[in-house]
Amino acid sequence: MTARALAPRLLPLLPLLLPVLLPAAMPRSLPAAQQPGGQAALAGTAPASACAPATASEPLPPAGSGDGRAAPPPPPDPTGGDYRHRLQPTAFGWPRRDHWCVWIEPGASDGPAARWDLAWSQAVSAALETWREVLPVSVVDEPERAQVLVWRRRPALRGGRASHGRAELELWLVQRVAAPALEPRVTVSISPGQRPEAMEATALHELGHAFGLWGHSDDPADAMAAVPGPTPVRGLSPRDRATVQWLQRQPGLSPGP
Repeated sequence: MTARALAPRLLPLLPLLLPVLLPAAMPRSLPAAQQPGGQAALAGTAPASACAPATASEPLPPAGSGDGRAAPPPPPDPTGGDYRHRLQPTAFGWPRRDHWCVWIEPGASDGPAARWDLAWSQAVSAALETWREVLPVSVVDEPERAQVLVWRRRPALRGGRASHGRAELELWLVQRVAAPALEPRVTVSISPGQRPEAMEATALHELGHAFGLWGHSDDPADAMAAVPGPTPVRGLSPRDRATVQWLQRQPGLSPGP
């Protein structure tokens, strides 16, 4: 079923629906003092509707199905200054936003796990700070306010292969403050079983996917490289920045043709 068909079904039910993506009870996020710079340093200023709690939501069919619309990658940049042609849009357009809201799984505040949980949180926060150089990003305390959910866990095997990080995209029709709208909903898994610099590089890469870069660069010097080089990439290259800037100029998700 297409988003156009879903919208009239959802509207009459909005007062009755509850958010269905997430469990009803979720832990609170880390206090600001436990994150480098504190949560306020990451928060930014979001429009009132961007990080408002979802009052109703409904998933769309998997991206690329439902209405048969093709979604080819764009042609290459004539100057070769970015890797836009390696990105893949969804059947409903580019999964980009003017302002992103991110929830980070909290860790232990004391006990044996606190040290390791803090190292993981610091690595994720550092990666978020890097993306904030080119994108508006807020960190929120409640998962129902977020489009990106970051979990401290090793991703499950895929095709018999292990990985330290993974980002998974779904499209949802979400009611926040205004009328229902299409939103990307991204689950990011970052393994804590890495060296701090490797965790930060993994988080930087997977958050790049979450923020709309659904594809890989062919240059190991880029944060979004398909095959990383021997040294973890913990910053954005000029090509990474140019690709994000190009993406942010494209139209976002739309239920229409």
